[in-house]
Amino acid sequence: MEQKKHKDLTYFMRTLSIIVGLVLVWRGIWHVLDFIEATYFGGELFWTGLAGILIGVLLLYIPDRDLKEIEKL
Repeated sequence: MEQKKHKDLTYFMRTLSIIVGLVLVWRGIWHVLDFIEATYFGGELFWTGLAGILIGVLLLYIPDRDLKEIEKL
């Protein structure tokens, strides 16, 4: 019984560390993009937002030539 608890705790800690790592990476990317937007585009949200949507859709489309990843949303 004790070994099962240890495995459950190990699994939980590993999963938690992956989640925290992903959030920190996303946070860093977000801050870098905010810096680039403010520095090079004067903080213009509409055009950089539109460009971000187009680039994101292209990045989802190019590998498989479909947008099935969006269907999951």
